[in-house]
Formats: sequence, structure tokens, C-alpha cells
Amino acid sequence: MHLPRVVDAVLDRLVVPGYSRVGYAVRRASWRSVPAGCLEGRTIIVTGAGGGLGAAAVRGLVALGARVEMVVRDRSRGEETAAAVLADHPGAAVDVAVCDVSSLDDVRRYAAGLRDRELAIHGVVHNAGVMPPERTETGEGHELTLATHVLGPFLLTRELRPVLRAGASPTAPSRVVFVSSGGMYTASLHPDDPEFREGTYSGGAAYARTKRAQVVLSELLADDLAGDGVVVHSMHPGWADTPGVASSMPGFHRVTGPLLRTEEQGADTVVWLLSAAEPGHSTGVFWHDRAPRPTHYLPRGGETPQSRAALWTLCVDATAA
Repeated sequence: MHLPRVVDAVLDRLVVPGYSRVGYAVRRASWRSVPAGCLEGRTIIVTGAGGGLGAAAVRGLVALGARVEMVVRDRSRGEETAAAVLADHPGAAVDVAVCDVSSLDDVRRYAAGLRDRELAIHGVVHNAGVMPPERTETGEGHELTLATHVLGPFLLTRELRPVLRAGASPTAPSRVVFVSSGGMYTASLHPDDPEFREGTYSGGAAYARTKRAQVVLSELLADDLAGDGVVVHSMHPGWADTPGVASSMPGFHRVTGPLLRTEEQGADTVVWLLSAAEPGHSTGVFWHDRAPRPTHYLPRGGETPQSRAALWTLCVDATAA
């Protein structure tokens, strides 16, 4: 029995029930399971895979038969997580690769190496995330959250375009998924100050801005990759109990602790977007708990064509070799 759409929408708009483990439990009752082994023969890249939602996504993907390459900044942490995954899923195909997604040079290096050793890949999960307490620039001069959430993923997607295209078929498109945040609803694009150089810097505000940018970027990339057999989606996981939330938002974590989802519950829609048939028939959609969601709650909240074009131009210009 499917959850009535009006009930689902009310849960979503009320935030607390919809984003918490309550919303997950209510919606899950109406979901269909994806077929066992449906990802066998498919290779998927997951960034930020050393812990939290990334590690949970890896566990969910290998359980369905996928071969997963875990992209991490810290190899030792990545190896520990991979060992834990293999303990739960003996015989799973899990590799660990090191790349700092905030470094455009490192993204190019990693992508070139992957293209050399892989004929095709079938999915990319952009999950790497940061929330610095003060404004920080990368070695290439970009604000850290912008580089990690927007510029690095944009570059990685375009650098992997040939192998994503090679992995696509008419009945099974390759898939790119951006792990955004419900916090993006509180932010808008800032085409005049994308590097957050003006005003008082806030890690939370920078996070929300760049998570908004991820959702718009997924729509733009969906159009750009439409002819290559690649679909692009974004999603938000709700409120999940991850190490990142505990360290970056201790007050929020303390107050909402009993309501927080598990990491697996937060990553469920990521795994579903890579494995289920339905999201393969659309592109450029924003999802939460396996259902499309509006990207704005107010009728006039949408981005202008000019601000969308400015985001694309920023990404192209910033990542030009």
C-alpha cells in the first residue's frame, strides 16, 4: 500500500517528522525492495567514503552486487572502513583510492588514473563534504566548501564522462548522484559572491549555499550529459546521525539525537537511485526518501536563468586546466 501523497507532502513540509527517523519509518512501509544482485557487473565510485553516509552507501551498494571504489582523503581510514565492509560482505569487490576532492589538480590526477585502468564505470556518488568553522581557501585559491561540494564534483563528473558514457546502455543509464542537504532550502545561489568573500563568514551558511548550488548543478549537468546515456540526480538524506553532524553541529546533534536516522537510513535513497529502475527513467530530479521533492517551497523561490548561467560559468572557468 502506497503512502498517500498528501501525507507524504505534509511530512516533508513539517520537516521534523519528515527528516527524522519517523518519516523514514512511515514511508519505508510502502517501498518495494530492489532485486537482489541488481548491481552485479556495475562499478560505482563513492567519494567521502571513509565514514558516515559514504560508508553506509558503500555497504548498501556492495550488498546489491556492485563493485565499489571508495574515494577518501585518508587511506588508512579508507582501508579500515573497507575491511569492515568486507567483514560484513565477504567476497565483495571494494577498492580504496585517495583523492582530495577539494583539490582540482588531485581530481584531475585521480580521474586520469581511473580512465587508464577502467574501460567503463556505471555510477558516481558525490558525497564528500566539509563544514569549516572559518573561511578557508584551498591551495588553488577557492573557498573550501565551494571547492569540495561544487567545483571538485563538477570537474570529476566531466573528467569521468568518457567512462560513464562507456558504461551506459539504452536500458541501463550510468548514474551520477549528488548528496545534498535539506539545509539547501534556507539558501539561494550567490552569483556575485560564490567564494563567500563578503560579509561575515559562517560555516553553516557556506554549507547551505553550496548544497543549494549542488542541486542546481545537478540539473545543469543532467542537460549537459543527456546525450551520453547518463542521468544526474540530487538528494537529501534527512537528519542522520553521522560523525560529521556530531562534530560540526554539536548543539543540533544533542537536541535531535533521539530523532536522528541511522547512517543506513540516511544513505538509503543514494543506494536506491543507483539501483532502482524508476530514477533511470528521469534526470535532474531532487529526491528524498525515494520520492521527487520540490527544490523550493515558495512559488517565487526559483533561480533566475542568469544565476544558473553564472553557476555554470563559474564551474567551467574555475576548473579550466
